[in-house]
Amino acid sequence: MMKVFGAPWPLLQTAIDPKKKAGEEKLRVAVSGLADEDSDVRVNWDEESGQTIVAGRDERHLDIIVYRLLHEWDLALNIGAPQVAHRETITYACEQDYTHKRQFAGQGQFARVKILFEPNGHNPEFAFVSRVPDGTFPGDYAAGVEKGVRTILVSGPYAGFPMIGIKATLVDAAYHDTDSSASTFEIAGRACFKEAAPRLGVQLLEPIMRVEVVTPQDYARDIVGDLKGRRGKIENQETSSMRVIINATVPLANMFKLEDALRSYSKGQAQVSVRYAKYAPLPPATRGLPPPVGAYV
Repeated sequence: MMKVFGAPWPLLQTAIDPKKKAGEEKLRVAVSGLADEDSDVRVNWDEESGQTIVAGRDERHLDIIVYRLLHEWDLALNIGAPQVAHRETITYACEQDYTHKRQFAGQGQFARVKILFEPNGHNPEFAFVSRVPDGTFPGDYAAGVEKGVRTILVSGPYAGFPMIGIKATLVDAAYHDTDSSASTFEIAGRACFKEAAPRLGVQLLEPIMRVEVVTPQDYARDIVGDLKGRRGKIENQETSSMRVIINATVPLANMFKLEDALRSYSKGQAQVSVRYAKYAPLPPATRGLPPPVGAYV
Protein backbone atom coordinates (compact mmCIF):
# COMPACT_ATOMS: atom_id res chain seq x y z
CA MET A 1 0.00 0.00 0.00
CA MET A 2 1.14 3.51 -0.80
CA LYS A 3 2.17 5.89 1.94
CA VAL A 4 -0.70 7.43 3.88
CA PHE A 5 -0.56 11.13 4.80
CA GLY A 6 -2.33 13.14 7.45
CA ALA A 7 -3.42 10.42 9.88
CA PRO A 8 -3.77 11.42 13.56
CA TRP A 9 -1.98 8.24 14.71
CA PRO A 10 -0.79 4.94 13.21
CA LEU A 11 -3.82 3.41 11.50
CA LEU A 12 -2.64 -0.19 11.17
CA GLN A 13 -1.20 -2.66 13.64
CA THR A 14 -0.15 -6.27 13.70
CA ALA A 15 0.51 -8.82 16.44
CA ILE A 16 3.94 -10.45 16.55
CA ASP A 17 5.33 -13.13 18.81
CA PRO A 18 8.52 -15.19 18.68
CA LYS A 19 8.25 -18.84 17.67
CA LYS A 20 10.56 -19.73 20.56
CA LYS A 21 10.35 -18.35 24.08
CA ALA A 22 14.09 -17.67 23.99
CA GLY A 23 13.44 -14.97 21.36
CA GLU A 24 11.16 -12.83 23.55
CA GLU A 25 13.85 -10.55 24.95
CA LYS A 26 15.56 -10.19 21.56
CA LEU A 27 12.21 -9.17 20.02
CA ARG A 28 11.63 -6.53 22.71
CA VAL A 29 15.07 -5.06 22.10
CA ALA A 30 14.55 -5.09 18.33
CA VAL A 31 11.13 -3.38 18.26
CA SER A 32 12.22 -0.85 20.88
CA GLY A 33 15.16 0.04 18.65
CA LEU A 34 12.90 0.43 15.60
CA ALA A 35 10.56 2.69 17.58
CA ASP A 36 13.50 4.85 18.66
CA GLU A 37 14.58 5.21 15.01
CA ASP A 38 11.11 5.93 13.60
CA SER A 39 8.49 8.00 15.43
CA ASP A 40 5.75 6.44 13.28
CA VAL A 41 6.41 3.03 14.85
CA ARG A 42 4.37 2.39 18.02
CA VAL A 43 4.84 -0.66 20.21
CA ASN A 44 2.68 -2.15 22.95
CA TRP A 45 3.13 -5.37 24.83
CA ASP A 46 0.01 -7.43 25.57
CA GLU A 47 1.04 -9.14 28.78
CA GLU A 48 -2.07 -11.34 28.74
CA SER A 49 -1.45 -12.91 25.32
CA GLY A 50 2.32 -12.49 25.32
CA GLN A 51 2.12 -10.79 21.92
CA THR A 52 3.91 -7.67 20.81
CA ILE A 53 1.60 -5.22 19.03
CA VAL A 54 3.39 -3.09 16.44
CA ALA A 55 1.58 -0.16 14.82
CA GLY A 56 2.62 1.71 11.70
CA ARG A 57 1.29 4.34 9.32
CA ASP A 58 0.30 1.99 6.46
CA GLU A 59 0.59 -1.52 5.02
CA ARG A 60 3.96 -0.99 3.36
CA HIS A 61 5.38 0.51 6.54
CA LEU A 62 4.35 -2.60 8.49
CA ASP A 63 5.89 -4.81 5.78
CA ILE A 64 9.21 -2.98 6.17
CA ILE A 65 9.12 -3.34 9.97
CA VAL A 66 8.47 -7.09 9.72
CA TYR A 67 11.17 -7.51 7.06
CA ARG A 68 13.74 -5.83 9.28
CA LEU A 69 12.81 -7.98 12.26
CA LEU A 70 13.11 -11.15 10.19
CA HIS A 71 16.29 -10.33 8.31
CA GLU A 72 18.27 -7.73 10.24
CA TRP A 73 17.55 -9.30 13.62
CA ASP A 74 17.25 -12.89 12.37
CA LEU A 75 14.12 -13.51 14.41
CA ALA A 76 11.72 -16.41 13.87
CA LEU A 77 8.25 -14.90 14.29
CA ASN A 78 4.57 -15.63 14.16
CA ILE A 79 3.01 -12.61 12.42
CA GLY A 80 -0.69 -11.75 12.49
CA ALA A 81 -2.65 -10.13 9.70
CA PRO A 82 -2.68 -6.31 9.76
CA GLN A 83 -5.58 -4.90 11.76
CA VAL A 84 -7.21 -1.50 11.34
CA ALA A 85 -7.02 0.87 14.33
CA HIS A 86 -10.73 1.41 14.99
CA ARG A 87 -11.99 3.94 17.50
CA GLU A 88 -15.13 4.29 19.63
CA THR A 89 -17.26 7.33 20.31
CA ILE A 90 -20.58 8.36 21.87
CA THR A 91 -23.73 9.60 20.16
CA TYR A 92 -25.85 10.83 23.09
CA ALA A 93 -25.36 13.26 25.96
CA CYS A 94 -25.87 12.12 29.53
CA GLU A 95 -25.40 13.77 32.93
CA GLN A 96 -24.27 11.30 35.58
CA ASP A 97 -24.06 11.79 39.34
CA TYR A 98 -21.67 9.44 41.14
CA THR A 99 -20.44 9.19 44.74
CA HIS A 100 -17.36 7.21 45.70
CA LYS A 101 -17.51 6.35 49.41
CA ARG A 102 -15.64 3.55 51.14
CA GLN A 103 -13.26 2.55 53.90
CA PHE A 104 -9.84 1.24 52.93
CA ALA A 105 -7.12 0.22 55.42
CA GLY A 106 -8.85 2.22 58.14
CA GLN A 107 -8.96 5.38 56.04
CA GLY A 108 -12.13 6.86 54.60
CA GLN A 109 -12.45 7.71 50.92
CA PHE A 110 -15.02 10.19 49.61
CA ALA A 111 -15.61 11.93 46.29
CA ARG A 112 -18.84 13.04 44.63
CA VAL A 113 -18.99 14.19 41.03
CA LYS A 114 -21.70 15.15 38.58
CA ILE A 115 -20.40 15.02 35.00
CA LEU A 116 -22.09 15.85 31.70
CA PHE A 117 -20.75 13.64 28.90
CA GLU A 118 -21.41 14.91 25.36
CA PRO A 119 -20.45 13.98 21.78
CA ASN A 120 -17.71 16.24 20.41
CA GLY A 121 -17.69 15.36 16.73
CA HIS A 122 -14.91 12.89 16.03
CA ASN A 123 -12.31 15.16 17.57
CA PRO A 124 -9.32 12.98 18.56
CA GLU A 125 -8.63 15.23 21.56
CA PHE A 126 -10.60 14.66 24.77
CA ALA A 127 -12.20 17.90 26.03
CA PHE A 128 -12.64 18.48 29.76
CA VAL A 129 -14.24 21.53 31.39
CA SER A 130 -14.98 22.28 35.04
CA ARG A 131 -17.96 24.49 35.90
CA VAL A 132 -17.39 24.16 39.63
CA PRO A 133 -16.59 27.68 40.88
CA ASP A 134 -12.96 28.44 41.68
CA GLY A 135 -12.27 28.52 45.38
CA THR A 136 -15.01 26.02 46.26
CA PHE A 137 -13.23 22.96 44.91
CA PRO A 138 -9.47 22.24 44.94
CA GLY A 139 -7.89 22.38 41.51
CA ASP A 140 -5.98 19.12 41.98
CA TYR A 141 -9.30 17.37 42.68
CA ALA A 142 -10.68 18.59 39.34
CA ALA A 143 -7.47 17.41 37.70
CA GLY A 144 -8.04 14.03 39.34
CA VAL A 145 -11.51 13.81 37.79
CA GLU A 146 -10.07 14.63 34.35
CA LYS A 147 -7.32 12.04 34.75
CA GLY A 148 -9.84 9.39 35.78
CA VAL A 149 -12.00 9.95 32.72
CA ARG A 150 -8.96 10.04 30.42
CA THR A 151 -7.70 6.69 31.70
CA ILE A 152 -11.05 4.96 31.19
CA LEU A 153 -11.28 6.24 27.60
CA VAL A 154 -8.14 4.31 26.65
CA SER A 155 -10.26 1.17 26.25
CA GLY A 156 -13.88 1.69 25.18
CA PRO A 157 -16.89 -0.42 26.19
CA TYR A 158 -17.84 -1.55 22.66
CA ALA A 159 -14.77 -3.54 21.66
CA GLY A 160 -11.89 -2.17 23.72
CA PHE A 161 -10.71 0.45 21.20
CA PRO A 162 -9.65 3.95 22.37
CA MET A 163 -12.45 6.50 22.51
CA ILE A 164 -12.55 9.84 20.68
CA GLY A 165 -15.08 12.65 20.20
CA ILE A 166 -15.97 13.09 23.85
CA LYS A 167 -16.45 16.20 25.97
CA ALA A 168 -16.82 15.91 29.76
CA THR A 169 -18.04 18.82 31.86
CA LEU A 170 -17.71 18.67 35.64
CA VAL A 171 -21.05 20.24 36.63
CA ASP A 172 -20.88 19.76 40.39
CA ALA A 173 -18.68 18.13 43.03
CA ALA A 174 -18.38 17.64 46.77
CA TYR A 175 -15.44 16.63 48.93
CA HIS A 176 -14.59 15.80 52.56
CA ASP A 177 -11.89 17.66 54.45
CA THR A 178 -10.05 14.48 55.51
CA ASP A 179 -11.40 11.66 53.32
CA SER A 180 -10.94 13.28 49.90
CA SER A 181 -7.88 13.48 47.66
CA ALA A 182 -6.95 13.78 44.00
CA SER A 183 -6.79 9.97 43.79
CA THR A 184 -10.33 9.52 45.17
CA PHE A 185 -11.64 11.93 42.54
CA GLU A 186 -9.70 10.02 39.87
CA ILE A 187 -11.55 6.87 40.97
CA ALA A 188 -14.86 8.77 40.91
CA GLY A 189 -14.19 10.09 37.39
CA ARG A 190 -13.58 6.60 36.03
CA ALA A 191 -16.59 5.10 37.79
CA CYS A 192 -18.84 7.95 36.71
CA PHE A 193 -18.12 7.26 33.04
CA LYS A 194 -18.68 3.52 33.54
CA GLU A 195 -22.13 4.20 34.97
CA ALA A 196 -23.01 6.64 32.18
CA ALA A 197 -21.73 4.45 29.31
CA PRO A 198 -24.92 2.38 28.73
CA ARG A 199 -26.84 5.60 28.02
CA LEU A 200 -24.24 7.26 25.80
CA GLY A 201 -24.94 5.35 22.57
CA VAL A 202 -21.40 4.01 22.16
CA GLN A 203 -20.51 3.55 18.49
CA LEU A 204 -17.65 1.90 16.61
CA LEU A 205 -15.71 4.03 14.09
CA GLU A 206 -13.43 3.14 11.19
CA PRO A 207 -10.82 5.25 9.38
CA ILE A 208 -11.81 6.53 5.95
CA MET A 209 -9.16 7.43 3.40
CA ARG A 210 -9.25 9.94 0.56
CA VAL A 211 -7.93 8.24 -2.58
CA GLU A 212 -6.85 9.91 -5.83
CA VAL A 213 -6.09 7.72 -8.86
CA VAL A 214 -4.66 9.09 -12.10
CA THR A 215 -5.04 6.57 -14.93
CA PRO A 216 -5.28 6.32 -18.72
CA GLN A 217 -8.94 6.41 -19.82
CA ASP A 218 -8.93 2.80 -21.00
CA TYR A 219 -8.59 1.52 -17.45
CA ALA A 220 -10.85 3.96 -15.60
CA ARG A 221 -13.97 1.77 -15.61
CA ASP A 222 -12.20 -1.23 -14.07
CA ILE A 223 -10.56 0.95 -11.44
CA VAL A 224 -13.86 2.60 -10.49
CA GLY A 225 -15.43 -0.85 -10.21
CA ASP A 226 -12.61 -2.00 -7.93
CA LEU A 227 -12.95 1.05 -5.68
CA LYS A 228 -16.74 0.56 -5.40
CA GLY A 229 -16.16 -3.09 -4.55
CA ARG A 230 -14.08 -1.92 -1.60
CA ARG A 231 -17.04 0.07 -0.18
CA GLY A 232 -15.59 3.14 -1.86
CA LYS A 233 -17.62 6.23 -2.77
CA ILE A 234 -16.65 7.98 -6.00
CA GLU A 235 -16.71 11.73 -5.41
CA ASN A 236 -15.79 12.91 -8.90
CA GLN A 237 -13.95 12.05 -12.12
CA GLU A 238 -12.10 14.50 -14.33
CA THR A 239 -10.63 13.86 -17.77
CA SER A 240 -7.45 15.68 -18.79
CA SER A 241 -5.17 14.90 -21.72
CA MET A 242 -6.45 11.34 -22.19
CA ARG A 243 -6.06 10.63 -18.49
CA VAL A 244 -8.76 10.33 -15.86
CA ILE A 245 -8.44 11.62 -12.31
CA ILE A 246 -10.66 9.64 -9.94
CA ASN A 247 -11.33 10.98 -6.44
CA ALA A 248 -12.92 8.63 -3.92
CA THR A 249 -13.22 7.85 -0.24
CA VAL A 250 -12.53 4.26 0.81
CA PRO A 251 -12.54 2.57 4.23
CA LEU A 252 -8.99 1.65 5.20
CA ALA A 253 -10.11 -1.88 6.09
CA ASN A 254 -10.88 -2.49 2.40
CA MET A 255 -7.69 -1.02 0.96
CA PHE A 256 -5.30 -3.91 1.43
CA LYS A 257 -3.40 -4.69 -1.79
CA LEU A 258 -5.10 -1.76 -3.56
CA GLU A 259 -1.87 -0.63 -5.17
CA ASP A 260 -1.25 -4.11 -6.58
CA ALA A 261 -4.79 -4.25 -7.99
CA LEU A 262 -4.49 -0.86 -9.67
CA ARG A 263 -1.14 -1.80 -11.15
CA SER A 264 -2.72 -4.95 -12.61
CA TYR A 265 -5.75 -3.14 -14.09
CA SER A 266 -3.64 -0.40 -15.69
CA LYS A 267 -0.58 -2.40 -16.75
CA GLY A 268 1.43 -0.35 -14.27
CA GLN A 269 0.32 3.04 -15.60
CA ALA A 270 -2.05 4.21 -12.84
CA GLN A 271 -0.76 6.41 -10.04
CA VAL A 272 -2.43 6.57 -6.64
CA SER A 273 -2.11 8.80 -3.60
CA VAL A 274 -3.85 8.34 -0.25
CA ARG A 275 -4.61 10.75 2.56
CA TYR A 276 -6.46 10.22 5.81
CA ALA A 277 -9.94 11.78 5.61
CA LYS A 278 -11.87 11.05 8.81
CA TYR A 279 -13.29 8.46 11.15
CA ALA A 280 -16.86 7.39 10.36
CA PRO A 281 -19.40 4.96 11.87
CA LEU A 282 -18.76 1.36 10.88
CA PRO A 283 -21.82 -0.04 9.04
CA PRO A 284 -23.58 -2.74 11.09
CA ALA A 285 -23.20 -5.38 8.38
CA THR A 286 -19.40 -5.11 8.50
CA ARG A 287 -18.89 -5.12 12.25
CA GLY A 288 -18.92 -8.77 13.21
CA LEU A 289 -19.17 -7.51 16.79
CA PRO A 290 -21.89 -7.69 19.45
CA PRO A 291 -24.40 -4.82 19.77
CA PRO A 292 -22.98 -1.70 21.47
CA VAL A 293 -24.59 -2.22 24.88
CA GLY A 294 -22.03 0.18 26.34
CA ALA A 295 -21.50 -1.62 29.63
CA TYR A 296 -18.10 -1.97 31.21
CA VAL A 297 -17.26 -5.03 33.25
